[in-house]
Amino acid sequence: MKQLTTTEQTLKERIKELTCLYDISSIIVNADADQLQETLKAISLSLKKGFQFPKKTEISIITSMASFETEALNEMLQISSRIHVFNAPDGKVIASLKDDKSSFLKEEQQLLDSVALKIGNLLERIEIQQNETSLKRQMERADRLSILGEITAGIAHELNTPLANILGFAELLKDNFKTDKKVSEDLDKVIENAIFSREVVKKLMFFACEMPQEMKRVNLVPRIKNALALLDASFKKANVKHLVKIEEEELMLKADTIQLTQIIFNLIINAIYFSPKNGLVTIEASQTKDLITLKIIDEGPGLSNEALEKVFQPFFTTKPTGDGSGLGLSVVHGIVASHKGSIVVENNLKKGATFTVKLPKT
Repeated sequence: MKQLTTTEQTLKERIKELTCLYDISSIIVNADADQLQETLKAISLSLKKGFQFPKKTEISIITSMASFETEALNEMLQISSRIHVFNAPDGKVIASLKDDKSSFLKEEQQLLDSVALKIGNLLERIEIQQNETSLKRQMERADRLSILGEITAGIAHELNTPLANILGFAELLKDNFKTDKKVSEDLDKVIENAIFSREVVKKLMFFACEMPQEMKRVNLVPRIKNALALLDASFKKANVKHLVKIEEEELMLKADTIQLTQIIFNLIINAIYFSPKNGLVTIEASQTKDLITLKIIDEGPGLSNEALEKVFQPFFTTKPTGDGSGLGLSVVHGIVASHKGSIVVENNLKKGATFTVKLPKT
């Protein structure tokens, strides 16, 4: 039998990898949240076929929800890729070779990275689905905002799967058209816009995930730090800086953790939006015997007299059409009120505005 040339071998391996990615994309698209273990098994077996030595390769997928391992791994010869769920580490995919004389190809690490990304998208989708039951229970309170939250969750859920498909197949096509600069550039635009749209869906889900309150003791300080870390890209994109003025490491209060995070996120995002380039957003937090006070200060244009009166009303916004729904600050106001706190806004003496939230400790 004629021996394959190096070029033919490379092409054969590439076709195997692309076929593997296609099969795994199909598995994930049709995955059922109740059968995650079986899904990980199917992914693992498909992933084995994408490697140069499939019979010598073993796969392990470890996540917080479920795990699967084809066979025991050789700890001396492995490559791995971390799985992220909503930008947080949540397990990894490991490939191991039984034969110490063999080695992994550079492309096989890239294959592992792509599969880890797809598994992360799957886990995000499952987490969203699991939240839907809690969201539906909230409808018993059925005011206008909770109804909008349900609609938003439905829209985001319906968009999530097709966006994952667009992104996955665009990546596959890009690999096939590496030599065609024009097609590759166009596919880059498709991928960039799919990623952007996916981030918008995540924000919609975060907005919609207002659950029945679970009041417990919470330290406000790490919540603020986590929010700033997650919003770091937003600050950089807007060319806005931030300054934190908190003298104490613990500011304890009784609150719903998710809703407290919503307050911080919405107020900081609002401050970023209205800040000029090279502007500064200041976050201050302090306490008295009975109250925790949070201040978000921006250097934007401030608010008109009409805006100062209506800023917390649903659907009122000073943003251009398409830039805001007018719900963010009304949601914050509702959460603060449900915690028996207060929120006020006032213009600063020189420029910008200050939102002041006061929440009782108990």
